[in-house]
Amino acid sequence: MDLTKLKGHELIKGYENRDFSCREVTEAYLKNIIEKDQEINAYITVTEDLAMEHAKKVDRKYENREELGILAGIPTAIKDNVAVKDVRMTCASKMLENFISPYNSNVSEKILEADGVVLGKVNMDEFAMGAATKTSYFGNTKNPLDTKLVPGGSSGGSAAAVAAEEAAIAIGTDTGGSTRQPASFCGIVGFKPTYGTVSRYGVASMANTFDTVGTMGRDVEDAHLLMKAIAGRDNRDATSVENKSILENIDYEKNYLKDMKIAVPKEYLNMELDSTIMKNYRETIEILKNSGAKIEEVSLKSLEYTIQTYHILVNGEISSNMARLDSLRYGHRTEQNYASYDEMFKKSRAEGFGDEVKKRIMVGTHILSLDLANEYYYKAMKVRTLIKNEYEEIFKNFDLLVSPTAPVLPFEIESDMTPVEMYQADLFTIPANMSGCPSISVPFNSGNFPTGIILTASRFNDIKCIKAGAGLERGVK
Repeated sequence: MDLTKLKGHELIKGYENRDFSCREVTEAYLKNIIEKDQEINAYITVTEDLAMEHAKKVDRKYENREELGILAGIPTAIKDNVAVKDVRMTCASKMLENFISPYNSNVSEKILEADGVVLGKVNMDEFAMGAATKTSYFGNTKNPLDTKLVPGGSSGGSAAAVAAEEAAIAIGTDTGGSTRQPASFCGIVGFKPTYGTVSRYGVASMANTFDTVGTMGRDVEDAHLLMKAIAGRDNRDATSVENKSILENIDYEKNYLKDMKIAVPKEYLNMELDSTIMKNYRETIEILKNSGAKIEEVSLKSLEYTIQTYHILVNGEISSNMARLDSLRYGHRTEQNYASYDEMFKKSRAEGFGDEVKKRIMVGTHILSLDLANEYYYKAMKVRTLIKNEYEEIFKNFDLLVSPTAPVLPFEIESDMTPVEMYQADLFTIPANMSGCPSISVPFNSGNFPTGIILTASRFNDIKCIKAGAGLERGVK
């Protein structure tokens, strides 16, 4: 039996029945990483010793019939912008190439408390800035479904690790779709909860008011299981909240779609999308109808302003957040001669940051300048409020909103897509980050390549995403 093909919840049943041990499963995953990752490049750091230590601890608990945490021995990959104590945390950047975290993030603490087995830290776009995992200092991650293609981003390493059977479940972060879009590209499930559901303590900030820790798995149940393990209020993060909705236990075989009211934006139906994406989207709508859901078209008037507004606000926050990486307290420091702190600062950051990060810092600094802040940044904040209000109005009458996950199929690593074209890959995912809503991407395996379908619910109604996602997952199998 290939133990790496079992889903996380299936592994737990196997442990309970003594069909195999956590040590055997962990060894199988580590073997997969050795054999596959030279090509896929999903991992930046593999924590073999730590993983085996966790596995032995889990096996002892099973043997002694001790109470186990909710993850109970599931091998887990963690995105490399989430701190794990005494493990390298690079954010896929030369700037933090040798940084060893002195503490655990809240997410890592909860995974360990839940008896998860941490296999290592996975690749990403540098400081989570990108949509293809092509900006990493440690090289591109390849899509396990076709290694000529990108896995999406910025959590491309997380998605690739799960899809390549180099991890059962994975942690990603989602600022504008970075959990859901790579999940779509790699044919797995990606879930972004309501903003604040998971503490950001120990997670490197890109854009504080958007950043959300998300989960990935090979099915909805696994993504939900990991989210239940890491959710919860944390005094170390003032934006974190107690979101009881996500903790609800459900029957994944039950048809919760019956009588749900689901909104379909007219604008999405009229877009010139790839024919496979549009075909799968329309088939999804029919599956939802056949499952008993009530489908109705709505209008999203804010859609044309979404991407511009997002990038103005996010780049402004990036400019502020990246300022802390000054090479004085930590981070890459130039080996060139310098006559002043300012010169050291400039040379170190010029060497330590990649082109995409530098570009976004400069754009954000420009937007926040005294002359432009009123014209761009503060106007964008007002537009964000209008977008949030529009979604709140929709969810007064609907349980969910359905859309494709991405407007494009995974593109080739060597593609000459412009940055603006690449930004469009987040068109359907960004609104949930702008509004703080929960959103799940479920794979639709039709045709030559899987595409993703997004189900978005109102804030603190995360469980509706899980219930509907499980129903849709069953309908497209």
